[in-house]
Amino acid sequence: MADIIDYRIYGDDMQMVEIELDPGEGVRAEAGAMMFMEKGIEMQTSTEGGLFKGFKRMITGESFFITTFYNSGHGKSHVAFAAPYPGKIIPLDLGLIGGRFLCQKDAFLCAAKGIEVEIAFTKRIGAGFFGGEGFILQRLEGNGMAFIHAGGTIIKKELAPGEVLRVDTGCLVAFSPTVDYDIQFIGGFKNALFGGEGLFLARLTGPGTVYLQSLPFSRLADRIFAAARFHNKGEVKGIGGFGGDLLGGLFGGD
Repeated sequence: MADIIDYRIYGDDMQMVEIELDPGEGVRAEAGAMMFMEKGIEMQTSTEGGLFKGFKRMITGESFFITTFYNSGHGKSHVAFAAPYPGKIIPLDLGLIGGRFLCQKDAFLCAAKGIEVEIAFTKRIGAGFFGGEGFILQRLEGNGMAFIHAGGTIIKKELAPGEVLRVDTGCLVAFSPTVDYDIQFIGGFKNALFGGEGLFLARLTGPGTVYLQSLPFSRLADRIFAAARFHNKGEVKGIGGFGGDLLGGLFGGD
């Protein structure tokens, strides 16, 4: 039985969630996500279930350790958790959506004490070999609140029975267990070589809820890396400051 917690989400593109805890209540979070905590909140960091569970979390991209924040005081107190990069925080009331939800690795931010974060592999070999970011998933289980984070703008789609949606594997954030997940070859020689969208797409078949993100972190990281590489090649020596950086980017001199 998960703790019943109240929450409030602040911000637009760089969001944080503030959790209100009654005495004795707790919330578990990915290590390093905490922003602030008020008087009465105590931290307990552990592997939450032993070494095996710690290693399973590492496979899904989370930390080996997980931290639980308890309200050990005599009145209400608050603890807040910040999103790791630009995007949105998605609140999931697992008790209202069947007690289980699947999400991409690295998506978990925090959850009420009593929510389990497990590893979930895709069902098909094709998805395993070619799914990229969609190969290893996280399964959130319980009957309380969980919070996941995704990049850019978030789109929620409700798929009807038999309805098919094909998406970039990195743009898939989370979906109901009732949604059938598989990987599909994009098809076509020119599409594969010059389309710029990768060789495979995630194929989702309803019924169920699907959350999509417009800016996967991997895509953001690729753009930053490409810009940094261009900057290093194009930096103009001897001018210095912002003007030097700008001229270096414009003229590409060494």
